Amino acid sequence: MHIKPIKTKKDYQAALKDIESLMAAKIGTPEGDRLDILATLVEAYERTHFPMDLPDAVEAIKFRMEQAGLTLKDLELVIGRKNRVYEVLGRRRPLTLRMIEGLHTRYGIPAESLIRQRIERVDRRAGPAAKRSSRRTA
Repeated sequence: MHIKPIKTKKDYQAALKDIESLMAAKIGTPEGDRLDILATLVEAYERTHFPMDLPDAVEAIKFRMEQAGLTLKDLELVIGRKNRVYEVLGRRRPLTLRMIEGLHTRYGIPAESLIRQRIERVDRRAGPAAKRSSRRTA
């Protein structure tokens, strides 16, 4: 069994071709072991070369609502009154840390997706001000 690291696109394509030919391999056989190792190498290569962006916070909330059959009333438990839920889902109100914690804890929405919106919003606010202050110090 000759397996080498995946360093180039050519290595990646060859590994995918090998995986395709091994898809019917039985677990615990040399072919099954080879498939397992190649799949792990391909996964590591893809994670590095084809990173996936986290979903937007509102999209993550809407996805969880659809997935779990949640209603606006369910979101009121962690976001607040119905009008506040509408403001958050309409992107007119940012999530607070308390909302983020509640959405993550109660509904299992990845905190990284929820926090990302808050960080981007802070960066946008700091953008022009940060540029002005850097001009003064220069």
